[in-house]
Amino acid sequence: MSYVIEAQAQPSLAVKGESRRFPVGRIFCVGRNYAEHAKEMGHDPNREPPFFFMKPGSAILTGDADFPYPSETKDVHHEMELVVALGKGGRNIAEGDALGHIYGYAVGLDMTRRDLQGEAKKLGRPWDTGKAFDHAAPCSAVVKASEIGHPTKGKVKLEVNGKLRQEGDVSQLIWKIPEMIAYLSRLFTLQPGDLIFTGTPAGVAAVVKGDVMKGSVEGVGSITCRVA
Repeated sequence: MSYVIEAQAQPSLAVKGESRRFPVGRIFCVGRNYAEHAKEMGHDPNREPPFFFMKPGSAILTGDADFPYPSETKDVHHEMELVVALGKGGRNIAEGDALGHIYGYAVGLDMTRRDLQGEAKKLGRPWDTGKAFDHAAPCSAVVKASEIGHPTKGKVKLEVNGKLRQEGDVSQLIWKIPEMIAYLSRLFTLQPGDLIFTGTPAGVAAVVKGDVMKGSVEGVGSITCRVA
């Protein structure tokens, strides 16, 4: 197929143990999916219907590359997350079938221009400028679910310059992974290659140029990212 302008390269992630890569489509992120994070952001930690925002696939940053400090902000925050990589799509997926749609898992950072997000909230506007900017989704290689299974527990943590900033456990997710997939599939026709960032534990905070972020999800993997 030919195009009238040059087509963009396909965003992708490495896959552990594979020479082939995982093609990234859309990035769905679930908000306030850990009770302690909901509280630190000033919201009710009780279970409520999940809500989602999106990042473009082009926001992926791979290979422990440097994170370029973005423009038009003075308050960039880290949010450490378990990432779900879908290998099968579908609509109206039943919770009991949801795990069968997962190819694997990864470790990701939902980087956020918090000042721009906060201003958008006050004005009742979309969060795109705060969440969907260039390089806003650093992500590790994908590990196949066929090799590690489907995590229901495991420590989620992030250190900045060797000091612990965030710590939680996958078991603390308010909305569990099958529930998220089922709910999302009622709103969108999910596609192979879609990623789901599953939410962040408490401890989100600002980074500055020169900071080194090191995060991990027990049993899944790790990521290192320097703020450049």
